[in-house]
Amino acid sequence: MKNLKTLVAGVVIATASLGSGVMAADITTPPQALNLVGTSAFFGDAFDIDQMNDTFADQFTFSVTGSVPSNFDAIVSSISRTAATGLDITGLALFTGTGTSVATGSSLHSGAIDVWTLTTNNLEAGDYYLQVSGTMVSATSGAFGGAVMLAPVPEPATYGLMLAGLGLVGFMARRRDSK
Repeated sequence: MKNLKTLVAGVVIATASLGSGVMAADITTPPQALNLVGTSAFFGDAFDIDQMNDTFADQFTFSVTGSVPSNFDAIVSSISRTAATGLDITGLALFTGTGTSVATGSSLHSGAIDVWTLTTNNLEAGDYYLQVSGTMVSATSGAFGGAVMLAPVPEPATYGLMLAGLGLVGFMARRRDSK
């Protein structure tokens, strides 16, 4: 009798744990190439209804070319009526094409409006991807969008030439004043 009670209790607990364990699906979109216009691009994704608790980690690929390193800036946001609808952005990160972490973004605002930014300097030539991670917080649809910008890092010689030019202009202005 004692074994039967233990067996029934085990079956009840196992059944309850199976019923309560709602499995979240991965709704990640396949990697998308950023369409750089000059050195900037827009990116984003939209998700359908009835995907509550599902997660995503969308990747947006790009390449840095040339011999001059680049600074990288990105912003991403999502907008919902309330914090309990749509989606919640949980991460923004930059990786090399082989998956090595380069930089992690910062959350500026969370709730009905999520805003994340990421800034890093001196990206060498190579392949990279920006990853936006999040969770659907309701059965409504949701979307996020953002922008990236690459800016070449000026070489030290550029600053030297600029300072020399300013010095020459100052010298000429002072020389004229002394006459």
